[in-house]
Amino acid sequence: MTAGRRILHLGLGAFHRAHQAAYLQRLHSLGDCAWHIVSGNIRPAMPDPALALQAQGNQYTLETTNPEGERAYQQIKAIVRAVPYEPLLAELIECGADPDTAIISFTVTEAGYFLDADDNLDFAQPELAADLAAARRRAAGMTIYGALSAILLRRSHDGAGAVTLLCCDNLRHNGSRFRKGLLQFLARSEEHDLADWVRTHTTAPSSMVDRITPRTPPELAARVLQATGREDAAPVMSESFMQWVIEDDFCNGRPAWENSGAELVQSVTPYEEAKIRILNASHSCLAWAGTLRGHRFIHDCMRDEGIAAATHTYVNEVFDCLRPTPVDLERYRDQVFARFGSDAMADTTERVLADSFAKMRGFVLPTIAERLSRGLDIAGVAMLPALFLTFLQRWHTGQLAVDYADQTLPRATLAAICTDRDPVAAFCATGLLWDHLANDPRLLAALRAAMIEANALAAA
Repeated sequence: MTAGRRILHLGLGAFHRAHQAAYLQRLHSLGDCAWHIVSGNIRPAMPDPALALQAQGNQYTLETTNPEGERAYQQIKAIVRAVPYEPLLAELIECGADPDTAIISFTVTEAGYFLDADDNLDFAQPELAADLAAARRRAAGMTIYGALSAILLRRSHDGAGAVTLLCCDNLRHNGSRFRKGLLQFLARSEEHDLADWVRTHTTAPSSMVDRITPRTPPELAARVLQATGREDAAPVMSESFMQWVIEDDFCNGRPAWENSGAELVQSVTPYEEAKIRILNASHSCLAWAGTLRGHRFIHDCMRDEGIAAATHTYVNEVFDCLRPTPVDLERYRDQVFARFGSDAMADTTERVLADSFAKMRGFVLPTIAERLSRGLDIAGVAMLPALFLTFLQRWHTGQLAVDYADQTLPRATLAAICTDRDPVAAFCATGLLWDHLANDPRLLAALRAAMIEANALAAA
């Protein structure tokens, strides 16, 4: 093990390498090298990025691009060890149980938390059910709960001390919601002693993360070679902008992230609400509408007058739900739209489409529910579920040639909606998506009207 204090990160994806690792690299560049990262995946990925990183000393190049298209290159060395995936997670468990590991962070996507409307775990999900069975055998699993259950069981047994569990996904109130899910998983797997240990030896601060990180294109390695002279089999790219707001609730120390540009605060709520409802929901809106209009890239969607108008109308309705707030909403909106409109990133609609069902539920539903509870009109925000449903109908019938993967949308549910005599009513009746608003006549009426606009936009 490398000397010094350690962060174990679960989820060796491009976003982690462009965001959390980049923040720690900034500290290293300032001479503060007290912390380092060990990172690996808890489920198989092909190809496994850990193997490419190992082959080049766990170093890689981060290419960042500003809205003007100017590119910069930085070598990231903050990840000192990349752990190849293997089903037993033995090396990750060993690292997580080491006393030098003071933080375990993770990025597993919004859909990877399996939470229902009341923030309870949905044990009907096959992956979660499989991990529960594994946990009862005290074996590691492939969800964040199954993996952490094995890691924390070993850590508690070894007396390795307190550890902070830091969620870095776009999930509202991610720390408290994840922690509730973890304790439910431990209760269901009858690990009552471990649950007690988690309550007294861990904290789970919430955080808000932001940096657009497209899938790595094949030509990136050639750009890195030309710009730096380095051959890199594992480069990543992102926009130059990045933000990290973290609740300062660490039980065993933390890096001085505030010196690298992160914001350590008492509550992340106003920041994450602005980001999730404005940036994340708009991003999905652009992807749904853009795919229907035949756009491959997000910047083309933002430059499409019809799509841009629908997105602006939606955001204006969001503002009513966010005030009062310390965030300058108009400035933040303009900044977000400028980022979306830049062609420098070449971010694809197909990437943003992934897990749209969970994104609709997490990013859009809260605004609809809040406006309805206050007796406000939802015509503008209803355009987003209308675009999503229109996308689902056309994708289901093979009219859209895109690779769409959704962890939380059962294929049977999708088929039932799209083949129903009244798909709009079937969609609005889906409790898995709408919770207490399922079959709400106000929602149904607004969505029927919005479907006319969505179909017109798609046909234009």
